[in-house]
Amino acid sequence: MSIVDRSHVIELTLEASVITDQMSPRRHCSFPLEMVERSLMPLVSKIHAGYFRISLSLCSQALLWRTLGEPIADTHSTIRGIFHVMPSTAFTLLWSLALFTLALLSFSYVLRCLLHFEMVKSEFLHHVSVNYMFAPWISWLLLLQSCPFIAQKTLPYHVLWWIFIVPVVALDIKIYGQWFTKGKRFLSTVANPTSQLSVIGNLVGARAAAQMGWRESAICMFSLGMTHYLVIFVTLYQRLTGNKGLPVILRPVFFLFIATPSMASLAWDSISGSFDESAKMLFFLSLFLFMCLATRPMLFKKSMRKYNVAWWAYSFPLTALALASVEYAQEVKGRFAHDLTLVLSSLSVLILLLLMVLTAASSNVLLPAGPPDDDVSSSMP
Repeated sequence: MSIVDRSHVIELTLEASVITDQMSPRRHCSFPLEMVERSLMPLVSKIHAGYFRISLSLCSQALLWRTLGEPIADTHSTIRGIFHVMPSTAFTLLWSLALFTLALLSFSYVLRCLLHFEMVKSEFLHHVSVNYMFAPWISWLLLLQSCPFIAQKTLPYHVLWWIFIVPVVALDIKIYGQWFTKGKRFLSTVANPTSQLSVIGNLVGARAAAQMGWRESAICMFSLGMTHYLVIFVTLYQRLTGNKGLPVILRPVFFLFIATPSMASLAWDSISGSFDESAKMLFFLSLFLFMCLATRPMLFKKSMRKYNVAWWAYSFPLTALALASVEYAQEVKGRFAHDLTLVLSSLSVLILLLLMVLTAASSNVLLPAGPPDDDVSSSMP
């Protein structure tokens, strides 16, 4: 055979091998998987725990709508009259939106744990983002309490409560243990307003347990949360030297000062069976803290220059305060109390709607095309 013929044979063999490789089933199966992985990797790398502020807002709003839609004998409540004539489909749509958002964020974060474990580890070691590890479980507990399909004293409700509360207790043991056993993780050095999320997780779990009739479990969770709330509250007031500061962009999380006593009043209301003096004192504290923050708009001016997911930190505390005002008005049955509920509930709904519109209009900022540069990653040491 001549050299020319041999070269033709080699070329034909190479072309046949390339065609065979392109037509092989294994390559066709792996190609879509590679495409999916390439498209998910950048997205998953940007979804940090701070994004669960969105689910906190939606799930708490669903609970507010369900509470306002419950029938009462008092005719002074204007806001409840509005929700009574509102079709039940509106609440179902809101609850479904909250469920979809929370499920999507949870799935994305699970992928982040699997594909970017080092990023998750960095979050866990960070003094701000570690507290948002409580946010998904708080969201699921709020969504469970507002669920229109599962009764509170049924087995599915009990099972779901255990599924959502065990991670909260596990995080409690880890974080609270670090505060008094590890020198570099003392509360005085890492305390910031987001530290209250650990307390809120316990209080939300206590309220759900009380509504199931599990009084002992509710008192256990409530005592654990309130004990550490007092410690955190005093520590944050002292502003000790050596404390790691909070970035300007995260100043909206100061509104968590409102959420903690509000959720505590709701939890105690469910435990005691009435909105008694203790619950009222906690509600008045949250109302006072709200007025302190509302009269200081300059504190949040720099953080409002450019849209950020941290803006969602405004919504959940206002909704928690509105929920507490609903229970307060139901107990007091006065005109002022119902007007206060109307104002706070309306403000909560308007803030949520505004945030939803701004988020939809700023989707390129919510999930930027470039490298991750979000509020949590930018504040990491």
